[in-house]
Amino acid sequence: MGKIQVLDGETINKIAAGEVVERPSSVVKELVENAIDAGATAVTVEIQDGGTSLIRITDNGSGMEKDDISMAFLRHSTSKIRSAQDLQTIRSLGFRGEALSSISAVAQVELLTKTAHAMTGCRYRIDGGVEKSIEDIGCPDGTTFIVRQLFYNTPARRKFLKSNMTEAGYISDLMARLSMSHPEVSFKFINNRQNRLHTSGNGRLKDILYHIYGRDISANLLPVETEQNGVHMTGFIGKPIICRGNRSYENYFINGRYIKSPVITQAIEDAYKTFTMVHKFPFAVLHFTLDTAELDVNVHPTKMEVRFSHGQELYKFIYESLRHVLLGKELIPEVKPSEPKKTTAAVRPGRTVDQPTSGLMKHPIEQLTAQAATSPKRTPEPKPDTRPEPKETKEKLPEPFEKKRLETLRASTVEEKPQQYELFETGLLTKEARVRHKLIGQVFETYWIVEYDGKLFIIDQHAAHEKVLYEKLMKRFKENQPMTQMVQPPIILTLSMTEIDLLNRYMDEFKKMGFEFESFGGKEYALRGVPSDLYGFTGKEMVTELLDELAGEFERMRTDVIGDKIATMACKAAVKGNMRISAKEADALIEELLKAENPYTCPHGRPTIISMTKTELEKRFKRIV
Repeated sequence: MGKIQVLDGETINKIAAGEVVERPSSVVKELVENAIDAGATAVTVEIQDGGTSLIRITDNGSGMEKDDISMAFLRHSTSKIRSAQDLQTIRSLGFRGEALSSISAVAQVELLTKTAHAMTGCRYRIDGGVEKSIEDIGCPDGTTFIVRQLFYNTPARRKFLKSNMTEAGYISDLMARLSMSHPEVSFKFINNRQNRLHTSGNGRLKDILYHIYGRDISANLLPVETEQNGVHMTGFIGKPIICRGNRSYENYFINGRYIKSPVITQAIEDAYKTFTMVHKFPFAVLHFTLDTAELDVNVHPTKMEVRFSHGQELYKFIYESLRHVLLGKELIPEVKPSEPKKTTAAVRPGRTVDQPTSGLMKHPIEQLTAQAATSPKRTPEPKPDTRPEPKETKEKLPEPFEKKRLETLRASTVEEKPQQYELFETGLLTKEARVRHKLIGQVFETYWIVEYDGKLFIIDQHAAHEKVLYEKLMKRFKENQPMTQMVQPPIILTLSMTEIDLLNRYMDEFKKMGFEFESFGGKEYALRGVPSDLYGFTGKEMVTELLDELAGEFERMRTDVIGDKIATMACKAAVKGNMRISAKEADALIEELLKAENPYTCPHGRPTIISMTKTELEKRFKRIV
């Protein structure tokens, strides 16, 4: 008997569903796109438990005829195209005829629909691809899909879903993109009975951007509208001041469809070169209108990939157009004067200190100096000089003795090997050695020279300070004993839906680092406390950068992940090179460095201290050979 056989229909449907229905957001995407194709001007999406237990999508579109309902749930059944030739002129968002069959194969689906000219509507139920009932029912014009228990009959796929909060975040991102791609449609998104998004549908894209991203971003947008060779581009790009740490703010749509294209992404980012810092990505919401014959959208079932007939020409058009907009605008960031504010720094439980500031924290070098000033000074007792006085003589040593002395010097120096980590065995960073340090001074406004025990030590002030801050922050994080500097008045943050989800997901980790947040209503959050010892950051800058870096972390925060974030924070807060500090501050920094577990390298692996022996120095000056 042969080994090859044709799979049954149920297995085929479940396999096909895996290509289209990857997670709850896939269901929302397919059904909302169908609603838009049906001419809906208002769409409401409601989910519970991240969309795994309930997804309800209601629209006021054209509805479905009773005779078409059962056929609509069959594979490759669609009203969008009739033949292969129609694939060359696709204008609808959906056309493959796979969405409804795939969704019904892995969920319990209920459909309520009514056309404008019908007296009554229809209620249709299908579970796991098996039709259960169809009946007449009273309902408003349009269509309502109710999807319950997604992946109930495919437990392996359900097991690999993320947390409910993460899955809801994917849907939140999707609804934001859909509202930007179709500003003429009013979208409403409800998550666990809470309104998260509601657009007016007035057709004004900038109103949508204000609603999604807030006032700070919408106030720094540059309009784009240009056309060339049949390609029409409209939308907004952000001024370089609002560039972010990931590509989540790059959104572009072709003929109303959200896509991902390396050609368009490269063109946008290349246009911003020399305007933005390295590893920063611009803000862009761009709509492209192209002739359907110039692109192929039938590449993948998700319909997020397209192929262009003239990709190089499109790249050049986008690059030159955006570059022209950026070069033609005044891009000098405005710095608004602010009066000095007072912050309350929680130094230790039950004790606070008022510090004047204008949004920045007190420099940790100043804190180290203050600590050093209050600690008792260890002054070494003078030791009598027992070395014999040198005698001047012009007598030449006997030749055999001179030769013997040179051979002894060669034997003691030639075999000497370069030292790296072993050089600290001399005890430079021990408490006992501190009293015998001789701080020579600072060179190049970056490095400090210390003489000790016949060696010359060179300390990088930035790497040393970075290490001190890093170990302090990591210790407080691991022991859950953060030191928080309270901010008065609090900093008000306007976050996007994605950023709110990230903040709520990692709220415990933020608190362990020393941040204190309070919901301020809607998308506003009040930042009332920030980690101490992090001079050089504004609270808003710290939170924004952390949220950008966490956007790609979908699993529970691990110690190594948070360690990377703390290392970045310590690096940016540490005193910089080419910055003059006093000898007193340098002495306090060395005092703190000797308390570190690993004082020899910064969190990124660069050495904090290097040394040169007296012998090596004398060899350089040819005093010995």
